[in-house]
Amino acid sequence: MITTDFKPGSPSWIDLGSPDTEAAATFYGAVFGWSFQSLGPEAGGYGFFQKDGRTVAALGPLTEEGASSAWTIYFQTPDADATTKATEQAGGTVRVEAFDVMEAGRMACLTDPTGAQFSVWQPGTTKGLDAVTDPDTLVWIELHTSDVPKALGFYKALFDWKSMEMEVPGMTYTIVTPAGGAPDDHSAMFGGLAPLQDEHQPTAWIPYFEVTDADAVVARAEAAGGSVMMPAMDAPDIGRMAWLTDPFGAPFAVIKSVPPQNA
Repeated sequence: MITTDFKPGSPSWIDLGSPDTEAAATFYGAVFGWSFQSLGPEAGGYGFFQKDGRTVAALGPLTEEGASSAWTIYFQTPDADATTKATEQAGGTVRVEAFDVMEAGRMACLTDPTGAQFSVWQPGTTKGLDAVTDPDTLVWIELHTSDVPKALGFYKALFDWKSMEMEVPGMTYTIVTPAGGAPDDHSAMFGGLAPLQDEHQPTAWIPYFEVTDADAVVARAEAAGGSVMMPAMDAPDIGRMAWLTDPFGAPFAVIKSVPPQNA
């Protein structure tokens, strides 16, 4: 699971680009009980989603031409410029070159060779999210891609991820862990790669948020103007999950996880 011990290559930040930040803040407030704290005009409308006083995500207006509303995953790096260069060398695309975010850190906006967008974060005063894995916070990330081996090779070149395959109904699922850890270390696993299940499904990273009741969250999301991509369903030994979109089409997932077994 994701932790706040942000190792290089692990997810450390997440934000939402939306065409209507006020409406998006209202939606996620209704779904997860988040509050929105704007950083003011100097931040261009960017601000933090908070739960119990802790930053759990962020929100800002769409800034890239032609961009659709979506969640962006940020991976920790000790050197955003070096990771940007490595992205090009590994066949990826640099959408926005590395730049400083005041004193908070340094970031770059990138795209992998299969078309999935992501960002990297070199921490300054902001190390990462304040809370993960708790109810209503980020707990898992998942790449849906047209070419799992190609994508996996790319991210391994960037971050030296370790990986492990597991068979699930209808597909082979690839679980990833940060560099330096064992591929089968359950406490270090933070995400997975899955082949696209539909020709119309976009290649993208999807965030999973931990919840206490997946069915109740689905109901709240629908009532607040969201849509259901996959109704709540049980995954044996994993949890009960659902896939949703917010009113502007940004996809995300929720899960009521099965407690880990202490073996």
